[in-house]
Amino acid sequence: QVQLVESGGGLVQAGASLRLSCAASGRTFSRYAMGWFRRAPGKERAFVAAISWSDRSTVYDDSVKGRFTISRNGANYTVYLQMNTLKPDDTAVYFCAAKAVASTHTAYTTPGSYDYWGQGTQVTVSS
Repeated sequence: QVQLVESGGGLVQAGASLRLSCAASGRTFSRYAMGWFRRAPGKERAFVAAISWSDRSTVYDDSVKGRFTISRNGANYTVYLQMNTLKPDDTAVYFCAAKAVASTHTAYTTPGSYDYWGQGTQVTVSS
């Protein structure tokens, strides 16, 4: 089992930045690809960004490309989502997810690919 805990959400104005963190504990000696997803009010959970276990592959949804950056610190099993130039449309609950993998260079974009999920952190962007 892997436990994921997100932090770093909050209320900001449009144009501001936030950095979300996702701390993993449990079976962290395994290989995990990581992803960030979000659920906006009244909408389905949607892909935001993903990173492979090796850090060599990253994928972003078009809506955040150029503004968000996903990264990971293997030493402390933490994944980050740096969010710049935030827009009101970015308002959502953000979830991190982990997938146990054998492939080291694949980043996964579909929620069904992931094995473990955090509880989420709220990001609210005011106009």
